[in-house]
Amino acid sequence: MPPSASLSPAAIAMNRFGLGARPDDTLPADPKGWLKEQFVRFQPATAAFAALPDAGELVRTYLDEQRQLRRQASREQMASPVAAGTKSIEQKAARRDYAQDVQALYRQAVQARAQAALDTPAPFVERLVHFWSNHFCVSADNPQVTAFAGAFERDAIRPHVLGRFEDMLLAVEHHPAMLIYLNQIQSIGPDSLAAQRAARRNPEQRRGLNENLGREIMELHTLGVRSGYGQGDVTEFARALTGWSVAGIGPGGATDGRPGDFLFRPQLHEPGARTILGKRYGEDGEAQARAALIDFARAPATVTHVATKLARHFAGDAPPPALVERLAASFQRSGGALPALYRALIDSPEPWQPRPLKFKTPWEWTISALRGLGRSEIGAMQVAAIQNQLGQPVWKPGSPAGWDDIAASWAGPDALLRRVDFAQRLVAPVGDRLDARQLGPRLLPASFSRATAEEVGRAESPGDALALLLVSPDFLRR
Repeated sequence: MPPSASLSPAAIAMNRFGLGARPDDTLPADPKGWLKEQFVRFQPATAAFAALPDAGELVRTYLDEQRQLRRQASREQMASPVAAGTKSIEQKAARRDYAQDVQALYRQAVQARAQAALDTPAPFVERLVHFWSNHFCVSADNPQVTAFAGAFERDAIRPHVLGRFEDMLLAVEHHPAMLIYLNQIQSIGPDSLAAQRAARRNPEQRRGLNENLGREIMELHTLGVRSGYGQGDVTEFARALTGWSVAGIGPGGATDGRPGDFLFRPQLHEPGARTILGKRYGEDGEAQARAALIDFARAPATVTHVATKLARHFAGDAPPPALVERLAASFQRSGGALPALYRALIDSPEPWQPRPLKFKTPWEWTISALRGLGRSEIGAMQVAAIQNQLGQPVWKPGSPAGWDDIAASWAGPDALLRRVDFAQRLVAPVGDRLDARQLGPRLLPASFSRATAEEVGRAESPGDALALLLVSPDFLRR
């Protein structure tokens, strides 16, 4: 069954740019104007996100507890050497409790994200939040990153989604989630004061530079691969980044500022000027890497990299070169002002092609299905578990590159079967209240294909009809 090949501008605005139409939505008479008006309606700080517990305090409490237990265990091991090297019962229990607390915080943050996507007055901007969160992704694969994952999107992405790229970049790279995820808190300048002191204490144990954050900033967050930088530039930038850390975590202990906040530790910073991409950075301390980051944000390679990813997200797996050039020109002219970039996207013809251009990811499909069924409260539904079952656990792409944004990653037979199964569970409570034959044309205004309408009309029950609608080619694509 082929998808509709004649999508209306209203359907494109609500489904391709937005997060999916709702049954009670008023059709936008001016789809482009409707998208642009959302810039003033977006709410960066939603109530659900604001209610998240303080992740920094959670991590600090755990680390303090672990230190106390280790000291206690050390005393006990001195008295009973047979137990040396084993974790105490208290340590294991503390770790288990911490892991449970972190998972509870993670689930609450995913619920907050889903709630924001359901009831937002600005679905286009919410989609952009998800886009940037994936571009600057952290992967919640260990407890410390997991604790900060929701706060990362809340504090580093949402406040800047309508600001300047440069400001979002700085917020992202200063955030504890990113500094922990890419091991920046372990990086020590080879000639720093801390390294010299450590060498005097134990010449056999050398602690040194970690290049993970510097490399991913250049490769994924800004310039892009094969854009002209070399290994020497990565190393120099990593040296400039030394000292960027998190209060309460890593070298320095738990008493140096508000736990979980960004902290510059001068004793870890590699002294001296740095030369990156042919430019000399002589700034002192934290300002050195900051100056390089600002230059990266404004570099032509970054402009092209960002424009290409945005074009791919809205205009197809193979981004149209003309659209990329137009977005890049707008990005450059505006000095990285993101609303100007979005307006150029909206005003371009390529994202308005009247045929489906993208296959929905599991997250996009879930949110559009919930919106399509008229759900406004996420309630007790466990979105984190659902996304895990559908193959796209939230904030867990397993790689600094983030989730793929192409159909081949999501359109496999097994993945589709899982959507069919979930669609049947999702419609069970509302099957007797919603008529799929009427709902389809409202969710896909002037774009509901005859083939899908016939399939829905032949369903054996109202619930089956709704489930068929949600897994139809029309609904699976945007």
